[in-house]
Amino acid sequence: MEKYVITGMSCAACQVRVEKAVNALKGVSECTVSLITNSMTVEGNVLSSDIINAVEDAGYQATLVNEEGQINEEEEALEDKETPILKKRLLYSVGFLLVLVYFSIGHKVFAFPLPHFLEGNYIVIGIIQMILCIFIMIINRDFFISGFKGLMYKAPNMDSLVALGSSASFVYSAFALAIMMISSAKGTPEKNNLFYDELYFESAAMILTLVTVGKMLEARSKGKTTTAIKSLMKLASKTANIIDENGAEKEVQINQVKVDDIFVVKEGERIPVDGVIVEGSSAIDESSLTGESTPIEKSVGNDVYAATISSSANIKCKATRVGKDTTLSQLITIVTDAAATKAPIAKLADKVSGVFVPVVMCIALVTIMTWLISGASFGYALARGIAVLVISCPCAVGLATPIACMVGSGVGVKNGILYKTAESFENTGKCNIVIIDKRGTITKGEPVVTDVFLADAITESGYSAEKLTNAELELIRLAGILESKSSHPLAKAVASHAANVCDNIDVFVEDLNEIPGNGIEGTIEGSVIRCGNLDLISKYANIPEEVSKRAYGLSIRGKTPLFFAKDNNFIGIIAVADTIKDDSAQAIEELKNMGIRVVMITGDNESTARAIAAKAGVNEVYAGVLPENKKEIAEELMKEGKVAMVGDGVTDADALTAANVGIAIGAGTDVSVDAADVVLMKNSLLDVSGAIRLSKGTLANIRQNLFTSFIYNAIGIPIAAGCFIRLIGLTIYPAIGAAAMSFASFFAVTNALNLKVFDIRDASKDKKMLNKKVLKNDEDEEVEDNEIIVKSLSKPEEINITKTLSIEGMMCNHCENTVKTALEAVEGVTEAVVSYEKNTAVVTLNLDVSDEILKKAVEEKDYKVIEIK
Repeated sequence: MEKYVITGMSCAACQVRVEKAVNALKGVSECTVSLITNSMTVEGNVLSSDIINAVEDAGYQATLVNEEGQINEEEEALEDKETPILKKRLLYSVGFLLVLVYFSIGHKVFAFPLPHFLEGNYIVIGIIQMILCIFIMIINRDFFISGFKGLMYKAPNMDSLVALGSSASFVYSAFALAIMMISSAKGTPEKNNLFYDELYFESAAMILTLVTVGKMLEARSKGKTTTAIKSLMKLASKTANIIDENGAEKEVQINQVKVDDIFVVKEGERIPVDGVIVEGSSAIDESSLTGESTPIEKSVGNDVYAATISSSANIKCKATRVGKDTTLSQLITIVTDAAATKAPIAKLADKVSGVFVPVVMCIALVTIMTWLISGASFGYALARGIAVLVISCPCAVGLATPIACMVGSGVGVKNGILYKTAESFENTGKCNIVIIDKRGTITKGEPVVTDVFLADAITESGYSAEKLTNAELELIRLAGILESKSSHPLAKAVASHAANVCDNIDVFVEDLNEIPGNGIEGTIEGSVIRCGNLDLISKYANIPEEVSKRAYGLSIRGKTPLFFAKDNNFIGIIAVADTIKDDSAQAIEELKNMGIRVVMITGDNESTARAIAAKAGVNEVYAGVLPENKKEIAEELMKEGKVAMVGDGVTDADALTAANVGIAIGAGTDVSVDAADVVLMKNSLLDVSGAIRLSKGTLANIRQNLFTSFIYNAIGIPIAAGCFIRLIGLTIYPAIGAAAMSFASFFAVTNALNLKVFDIRDASKDKKMLNKKVLKNDEDEEVEDNEIIVKSLSKPEEINITKTLSIEGMMCNHCENTVKTALEAVEGVTEAVVSYEKNTAVVTLNLDVSDEILKKAVEEKDYKVIEIK
């Protein structure tokens, strides 16, 4: 993809013209032009010289952006050069216009006094008006250059309408003045009064001046639109302090810094390039990149990034990424590339803008002809046609979408939300299904120890070492020593906890053996220590039934029980869980309040998945999901609506790519997550609801602007054409039409700029979207808010547990066999030992079977279950 800076564009029609010219070239697959950033991106296999020639043939100028100096060139392109020029033009125009209005309307309507020698000399007064009008036309000649050039290239724009309207007024007035002069020369001065009323020099001048007012306000507002991009560009350092080969510190230009150079950052200074700390430590303020306001303590070996601030101390760093490879440069590239793309709604607005001007010109011509046919004077008919030309506002249509998208993207950047394209920005707000990968998204992604249980004393304790008994501390110590040798996330959690509550876990382990999917074993201080799941440890040690029940209870609360044995004797359980983030439940509630269907996917078993879903407030869960299943789930749900997939961008890259919108959460400074359409730099699920809310707010703003523009033109053009003159006597003077057009453009831009104060955290105005899919349970009933539907993609986790049922009504062996057959027919029951003499049935289970199911199976055979233990 190549980038170009485009100059000479004045409205949305110019933008469309450039796109058409470049897209017509053979080898161009896609061309996108942005009027806001004065930029163009081109994809395809075509020479840059051919592209530049095509742009120039269309009447504009193009310059290829050099990668090395990309930031400087783009910053220069974004600089507001229009406003100062337009302001100067406006001041001169107003000065001449005031004098012109005094000689025309002032004298004609309000009888303002004139010098004695001008009294009754209408020809001289007319000549003065014409000269003043010519001065104003020269000052605002850009309208004529751009407008007539557009007509010449068969691509009329807004300037064409202004130029035609102003020129028509001037030419007709000059014609009337010429007739006055001829009449006077022929000795028939009585015609002077008649044609003096046909002079419209002040209209021609007023049209140019009022449109210039609108242009200046519009340019000023457009300059504010790119604030976010310009703010990022200003973060780039111009110089860096490096250590030279002699060990001396010297200041160099930023483009002279090379990879592996050592540079110094003093307290309070911005870090010039990406690097790694080699000396010192400091609190690094990364808010300029991630939006995270709390500084992060970093020391030797930690990465640092360009544009962040060393806020508490001096540090020395080694450069790892420089120039366009730095995180800041990548961030700027993403934002500017997004600004250069177009949302689907913008493409529709461009199509309207492309035909708007020719249609208006035809309407103006029809208006003139209609009034002439109806018997009106040529001057009157021309005034109506000119009013149609100058009241029409194509810019309100063309500017509404790109400015709103640009401002909305800027708000996102400030909050650590990056939309990679305008299309993804629009689609994010249209999603009605959000799939959330549990690990690291709903949960913290870092398991922690939650409970400690000894074999001979089932007690519960938490994190505090003060509550732990010596026996519990010994269990934790042995577990920590063994697990510190494993890289499994659960093992790391146990080792970390042990390191916090025990003195020393750095002990040598003999005969270390990891058993994939089951556990780990090794010899510590002469004893064989094993850690693993129930299946593994039960092969070496006797696990009491009460312990199995406690372990099952832990699993249904979302915790993973790790069993430990010492010399083939069971010694206890340590429970580990991936805890819910503090803001996950709130974020999911906000999504549901928007009418969005939230689906959680996890590799956990059904019990654990259900427990996590209950805490997070999720009603629909896919359990036992493998990485390769995530894409399938996304594709299946896309048949029911627009899907946003939220994950870390690594283990779920395929699913992010497959979904309508892929959202990578917790990217931090890794902004170039290829699979994602939206990158959330902070690790907060609230940013998902914030990103959707911002997109919805921006789309609402765009619709407001488009609707307002449509209503304005639908009402304004008929009034200007004189459609209501004979009904209610309503008409518009051409100069008033020009003022109205300027106001309409300014309103569209200003309304879009209101997005700058949009609060992505404010959920008070959230509106539920209509979601056609109603979630139902197995009984085909609508799911209540507190009901959870779990769909498992893996076989249910097998357990080994027994339950004893007290049964009333059994009287013989036949009764025994009936109850036994009924119970063993239940899925998950491996054996049922029934005794009519004891009135009991001892049931062995390998799956989680509820008491209600067992009770129902027995009572359907007309026996009564009194109790289940």
